[in-house]
Amino acid sequence: MSRFTRSAAVITLSASALASLPAMAADELHYNQISLRAEVSQEVARDKMIVTLYTESQNADPAKLAAEITTTLNKALGEAREVKAVTLRQGSRNSYPIYDNKNQKITGWRERAELRLESADFPALSKLTGELLNTLKMDSMDFAIADATRKSSEDALLKDAVAAFKARAQLATDALGGKGYKIVNLNFNTNGYPQPYARGAMMMKAAMADSAPTPEVEAGTSQVSMSADGVIEVLQ
Repeated sequence: MSRFTRSAAVITLSASALASLPAMAADELHYNQISLRAEVSQEVARDKMIVTLYTESQNADPAKLAAEITTTLNKALGEAREVKAVTLRQGSRNSYPIYDNKNQKITGWRERAELRLESADFPALSKLTGELLNTLKMDSMDFAIADATRKSSEDALLKDAVAAFKARAQLATDALGGKGYKIVNLNFNTNGYPQPYARGAMMMKAAMADSAPTPEVEAGTSQVSMSADGVIEVLQ
């Protein structure tokens, strides 16, 4: 009985040792694995113009104030809808009370409503903006990368990032004296698109005054980058 128990113990120990072999082999494979990073970038044109206009007023009667703001905004929307190349988006609309300096009593109300215009047709939007400044005020003018342009840029950068990663992988393999390599994992990261480039509201308002011709708008470019981070296994 005692001999059987000792034999069972030996068998159990041997099985445990065998079970550990795959794990040890897996650990050995990691000795030939290295992490690499490749990054590519390109200049992308800011091809979307974004203009934010607003109307603001105050009145002791909140109902009359709301009606005044709505009338002004609707008039501007009607004019803007005539320009097919421009996309309209209503921005925020807020009202808040005005207090006196002594008793903190409400003496009136102030309201502000925004109108956001977007277009890839810079001359058309510039002309429309100049016309709308007769009734609205300029808040900001920004330039950004359009969605379709961004997707096209990402597709091109992805191919370039893969090529750059493969080049680095081959360079590392040659330096280590390997016969080849295989990719263990690979991740891509677009390093964010920059915030829209803003022009000063006062400068753009002056440029778009009735006495001035429609200005030539130069939006410029933004640098966009993509990185490829991964692990390769060098084959010996």
